[in-house]
Amino acid sequence: MKKSSRYSGIERYVGRTPLVRLHALSERTGCEILAKAEFMNPGGSVKDRAALGIIEDAEKSGVLPLGGTIVEGTAGNTGIGLTVIGAAKGHPVVIVIPETQSAEKIQLLRTLGADVHTVPEKPYSSPENYNHIACRLAEDNAWFWANQFDNTSNRQAHYHTTGPEIWEQTSGEINAFISAVGTGGTLAGTALFLKEKNPKISIGCADPYGAAMWSWFTHGNTDTKDGDSVAEGIGQSRVTKNLDGIEVNQAWRIPDQEAVTILYHLLRDEGLFLGLSSGINIAGAVRAAREGGPGQTIVTILCDSGAKYQSRLFNRSWLVEQGLNDALPLDSIF
Repeated sequence: MKKSSRYSGIERYVGRTPLVRLHALSERTGCEILAKAEFMNPGGSVKDRAALGIIEDAEKSGVLPLGGTIVEGTAGNTGIGLTVIGAAKGHPVVIVIPETQSAEKIQLLRTLGADVHTVPEKPYSSPENYNHIACRLAEDNAWFWANQFDNTSNRQAHYHTTGPEIWEQTSGEINAFISAVGTGGTLAGTALFLKEKNPKISIGCADPYGAAMWSWFTHGNTDTKDGDSVAEGIGQSRVTKNLDGIEVNQAWRIPDQEAVTILYHLLRDEGLFLGLSSGINIAGAVRAAREGGPGQTIVTILCDSGAKYQSRLFNRSWLVEQGLNDALPLDSIF
């Protein structure tokens, strides 16, 4: 007997995440500061959306055959998404990841079944950059290279899912969308959809120090000689294909301490356990609220949970080594 089609595998449960109100920040700014709870995706992050879009587009085009191997260079979350969804669809996954990423992410990838290659961290200009190594592995083994940075299936996934979900969840009453940039897919795809719906929606980029997107959107260059950040998975030094043609209305440099202060407030007072990229996004949303004034509805992204960063962000000794303080009051950012 043919099985019922009413039920689906885990890959069908990517997206449709709730929009959470951040109470204290909303009340302090007089705005509705809302955030997509992307840690509720099957692989635990916003990158599940890109992973699913990339895999399904590759399957449809024939470049990823049934049972074909996927290889990707990743800071962690895209690799986790590819591994989870790849397993659900019968694809082995090979991951190349900088050895500087958290031990929790590397171990989780291996636990999920990925073949993980840790490599020294090198800039994109080096042939030993993790992305270039992944590309060579694909060429040498006839594997499918996901190429999340320049594969525009990434931003299309957000155009078709994240943007429409936000529009529906806010009943179209959204004034601004804020996102940091890793590959650029989340910012670009969501912005493209929302701007089509209402060109007056402001798009903002929250950038960690040491990254280039604030400079790109503000001055048209990629000068990154302005500091550093401990953020993982965001902070781009080049304009990826996912960012081609994207216009941003506002961009801000976000210090790590500001993001850490927000993270610990949300953990202690609102029950949200998040990674640093979420803190940077929320700090950007607060900037948009303060600059644009009360009455706005501002949406951002809670990229992933704090579970993969417990040995770092949620380890006081590590924070002290980085010159960061987990005990500053929320008032310190206002």
